Amino acid sequence: MNKSRIRYIVSFAIIIILLLAAFTWNVLSGSVSISVSDMIDVLFKNAGDETVINIVWNIRLPRIMAAMLLGGALSVSGFLLQTFFQNPIAGPYVLGISQGAKLTVALTMIFLLGKGMTISSFGMVAAAFLGSMISMGFVLLISVKVRDMSFLIICGIMIGYICSAITDFIVTFASDSNIVNLHNWSQGSFSGMAWKSIKIIAIITIVSVIITFFMAKPISAYQLGESYARSMGVNIKLLRVLLILMSSLLSALVTAFAGPISFVGIAVPHLIKTLTKTVKPILLIPGCFLGGAFVTLLCDGISRMVFAPTELSISSVTAVILVPVVIWMMIKRQSERSK
Repeated sequence: MNKSRIRYIVSFAIIIILLLAAFTWNVLSGSVSISVSDMIDVLFKNAGDETVINIVWNIRLPRIMAAMLLGGALSVSGFLLQTFFQNPIAGPYVLGISQGAKLTVALTMIFLLGKGMTISSFGMVAAAFLGSMISMGFVLLISVKVRDMSFLIICGIMIGYICSAITDFIVTFASDSNIVNLHNWSQGSFSGMAWKSIKIIAIITIVSVIITFFMAKPISAYQLGESYARSMGVNIKLLRVLLILMSSLLSALVTAFAGPISFVGIAVPHLIKTLTKTVKPILLIPGCFLGGAFVTLLCDGISRMVFAPTELSISSVTAVILVPVVIWMMIKRQSERSK
């Protein structure tokens, strides 16, 4: 067994162990502390105190599953965007895609609630996907005119600020109490997750990640340049469309159910590349999914526990933890260019 394969096995083992540790911590921790033995009884035997069973199965597990699935989806979305723009700083939050999805979901929910109607989970995903595609459209339009990636990132940030400002304005001045409660969602949160939502999240996420995994070979060729990819029989236009659609769908899914979550899509793919020392999509796609699941679950646990019973927004925690990673990544990239 060569060194590279050993490194891959060790890397994935580390990620899985960390994910299991974060999972256990999130199950045990909260306003009601649960022992390890109680957790084992509830999860594997469905036995024990009725209150503990209810807390684990109906409150903590749905939230944990949402954080893992949506965190993984966001990380894979970031990897796809970085592949498309061929830049490690690209991500759904930085490019304003998450904020565009947030805006359309908020507008749709406010309009329907004002009519005394509710929106289905698929309706939320559809609205978020529309917003993601609109924001992505603006970014792509700018990218045609401007080749400087730094300027494109700045434009994406400006688009994100505009979308966030409009959303905050609408939510702040909404009169209906149900609409005002959108403020928590607009800041990013996994609270209030139910198994009904988890089923939809799981179906869309798993199908999308599987499709992305089967794109690994053409993505690998695309990473080596368009000319090489064409010589290998890759349909460049189709691949680009798929990269846009899948990244937008995954980021829209996250925004629809949890609101915008910052920096996971940028930082996690880079961390996985650093850990595995590879750029192979066939390894990075599952690695990014597991890494995103761990980082998001860890940050969600911190958001619940640090100032309990007050809960921080998930984006505040991910920003504090992951922004230094992004800054380090940018400094490292700049130093490599200057050599």
